[in-house]
Amino acid sequence: MPALLVSVQLAELAWIALELAGVERTATDPSVHTVAQVHLTYMPYSHSVATVLGGALLAAGVLWAVTRRRDVALAVGLGIASHLVLDLLTHAPDLALAPGISTPKLGLGLYASAPWAAFLLELAYGVLCWRIHRGGRALLATIVLFNVANVSMFSAAIPGPEELLPGRPLLLPVLVLAQIAVTLVLTGALARRRGRETVTAPPTGAWRSPLPS
Repeated sequence: MPALLVSVQLAELAWIALELAGVERTATDPSVHTVAQVHLTYMPYSHSVATVLGGALLAAGVLWAVTRRRDVALAVGLGIASHLVLDLLTHAPDLALAPGISTPKLGLGLYASAPWAAFLLELAYGVLCWRIHRGGRALLATIVLFNVANVSMFSAAIPGPEELLPGRPLLLPVLVLAQIAVTLVLTGALARRRGRETVTAPPTGAWRSPLPS
């Protein structure tokens, strides 16, 4: 479970490290009320199609060589690659094909053109993952609440911490890192607890397998 949780956020963790190191860059409008006013101006290493997919293949290959477990290698590789799915739908066109290739840039731009659709898409994606995992109610509540906690990023009418971003370029990766740390710890703890409950439960009609049917 820890490897899977880190895999889906690996591109984001790489972006945080590169932002703090000054390698990749973010800019904002003079005032920020929604995520559409935050511009990921340069991130060819953490979020390009080639580096994300290449990282997925590399991680899967290393895990296979070390563990000889095809299921773990495949799951982690898919976890890393899956980060591109929502990014391609929600980001403005800021995703490069590969480092050194400046055009075309990819991204459907739902954050700017249809922010509430982007919010509902991200929420639905989290709930779908919960359903596949057959998680408990506490895990579902965590997924929903942490998505709702970001709602100010999707509506200019709702004030939130994003209003602190102008003039503070390093604040965004710090805030994202804090959120990732909290959500991954809670999600991992609740997912593992649910797994232990299903493994140790007696064989009654109420027992449900943790694997999708």
